[in-house]
Amino acid sequence: MKKRIRQSGFTLIEFMIAMSVALLALAATVLAFRDATNANKNVAARQDMSDNIRAGMNLISQDLLQAGTGIPTGGIPVPSFSGGSCASGTFSNVNRPMPTGTAKFPICNMYLAAIEPGNAMGPLITSPDSTSSPTNTDILTVLYQDNLSTGSFQVGMDAAPINSTRCPAGSINSNGSVVIFDSSAGCFNMATLAANGVQINAGDLILFSNANGNAIQTVTSVSGQQLNFARGDFFGFNQTGAPAGTLVQIQNTTCTTASPPVCTPNGTYPPTTATRIWMISYYLDIWTDPAHVRLIRRVNANGPTSSAGVMGSPVGETLENLQFTFNFNDGVTSNQPTVPTGMTENLIRSVNIYLGTRSTNRATQDGQYLRENFQTQVTLRSMSYFNKYPGS
Repeated sequence: MKKRIRQSGFTLIEFMIAMSVALLALAATVLAFRDATNANKNVAARQDMSDNIRAGMNLISQDLLQAGTGIPTGGIPVPSFSGGSCASGTFSNVNRPMPTGTAKFPICNMYLAAIEPGNAMGPLITSPDSTSSPTNTDILTVLYQDNLSTGSFQVGMDAAPINSTRCPAGSINSNGSVVIFDSSAGCFNMATLAANGVQINAGDLILFSNANGNAIQTVTSVSGQQLNFARGDFFGFNQTGAPAGTLVQIQNTTCTTASPPVCTPNGTYPPTTATRIWMISYYLDIWTDPAHVRLIRRVNANGPTSSAGVMGSPVGETLENLQFTFNFNDGVTSNQPTVPTGMTENLIRSVNIYLGTRSTNRATQDGQYLRENFQTQVTLRSMSYFNKYPGS
């Protein structure tokens, strides 16, 4: 009878226990790796959201810091007409840049302010996960002078009056539809401006100023040193037949000998300077890509047009809210969504900005979107000043 040889090894039960322990350790490792991966995705998503919202916030803040620069105190007169329900007895009909459709600047405003609120004039945002803003988003419009056309590296538009003895070839025709700049030395040469990449284009806004006041018009075409201002521009600034607020109203006048004398524009102008003005509008675009709402920055009435017909350049995406409130120069009236009774746009001292955004994709853990929001306040350096310490 052979002697049974004892062999070393694991029993089946021991093997199963070892496998179970190994599987548990592997599962824990896989879960830890998955959680780390998801956490990394969330961090990356939040970083993208933060970068995205900061880019939009920085652009809005920069434009607000320049709001009012080079704009006449009280604003720029706009074409206005007699009649209507406004307390002044006159009304304006100036079009305002919008995401879609049409709207007017406040019709009772005879002046275009350097900043114009647009409370709830933007679209209502409905999120993919049914988290909706309770109100429509806002839009905002600001005005400031183009400092690149005022002599920072060349002879600027306003270096000399258009129609001065210094620039004898310059002229403004009697109805304000054609302006010609003299290209002589010391005058404004548009070729120099174009060579530096800031040429004047159709759709640009030009502010005319002289001893009789100010007027704004929209360039409709450019030919060499000649700017044309045909009627039918987007804004309605080129309505020189309007009884007030146009280039005709800053002409020289001829007066009768009657008492009191009756004075009418005579088609000539006192020495008149020109400056390009930027009108910057911000709003949200829900039409081009409804799943990824875009923040739009629109210059004047220009800008690229999306497939959905929304004009302007996208400067942020996957946003969910855009709100503005305003603080006024009395130091008391604050956080107002619009201009309260007794105040005007010209008395706005600072602007509170709120931007909300969400992640592009849903989070893996709970299937919900990640969300961030930024708030900041921008003081308008070129707008109203309020001295809280008048005795100091």
